[in-house]
Amino acid sequence: MKKRFTDAQSVGFLREVDAGVPVKKLCRQGGFSEASYYLWRSKYGGMDVSDAKRLKALETENAELIWRQRMDALPARCSTDCERLAGKVARRWRSG
Repeated sequence: MKKRFTDAQSVGFLREVDAGVPVKKLCRQGGFSEASYYLWRSKYGGMDVSDAKRLKALETENAELIWRQRMDALPARCSTDCERLAGKVARRWRSG
């Protein structure tokens, strides 16, 4: 999913509201919804741009680790699935 605004831009919008710009006015000028603003506030509230970049890096690293863990477990899972299927085929072959 492509994002229209970078994390740094989102944090910048949050800083503008902190400086006193009304949320509705900022949303209208920036071209995003109030829902997006409040989503960003829940995710990046109180962060600097460097903190937001670090969060993004950690989220990316976490996703890669989860993917790698699932890929490492795949051969073992496939072998047990194959053994189970082979057992079913053998039973049907003997009975039928």
